[in-house]
Amino acid sequence: MKIALVTGGSRGIGRAVSVKLAEAGYYVMVNYHTNRQEAENTLQMIRDKGSDGEVIGFDVSSQAAVELALGQWQAAHEGEYIRVLVNNAGIRRDALLMWMKNEEWNDVINTNLNSFLYITRFLLKDMLLKKWGRIINVVSLSGIKGLPGQANYSAAKAGVIGATKALAQEIAKKNVTVNAVAPGFIRTDMTADMDETQLKTMIPAGRFGKPEEVAAVVGFLASEEASYVTGTVVNVNGGLYT
Repeated sequence: MKIALVTGGSRGIGRAVSVKLAEAGYYVMVNYHTNRQEAENTLQMIRDKGSDGEVIGFDVSSQAAVELALGQWQAAHEGEYIRVLVNNAGIRRDALLMWMKNEEWNDVINTNLNSFLYITRFLLKDMLLKKWGRIINVVSLSGIKGLPGQANYSAAKAGVIGATKALAQEIAKKNVTVNAVAPGFIRTDMTADMDETQLKTMIPAGRFGKPEEVAAVVGFLASEEASYVTGTVVNVNGGLYT
């Protein structure tokens, strides 16, 4: 059984990625933190595609929560392993740096950057032993270009980009690839508070992207066809920044 884990899979880009991987025949583990019902909705969409999966709740920002949940899953599924990991879960706490509170910085770093360490490190050993794995990190235009009001988010996503490139070189010989996808402005719950009418004038494509357009890139990077692609960052931003 081909198994994939998508963190933050209950809505938005995570949901679209979960459905895309289901179309490719994966059994998809849909991670959520607080909204189990939305994760269940994603699971139903996976089943509608003729595949299957399960929901798994844990806080990606907590090492203890990550290791408890994934450890219990491994104990109950001896002989199986998660071969595709999509580190997608993320939060924003936007503020100008001069007024940013410590908790606004720390919450974003813990959820968007430290979670990469906790989850990837825990699952990596099995990928290396099996000599096949795909790690795909959903980063952001903010981590490449930097955006005002997002010093914390930009720092976290830039950190994941650097880690992506470093880890890719460490494990390429084991047929485990590590890549990142950097969405620009995508129409999701996370961007619902942004002024789309104004912002889309900055985008050469003239519109916000769709979660499915990000998921299509993730689907390719998770495939066998992408076996020689590693350590790269793919921009999905309508030409806004290259």
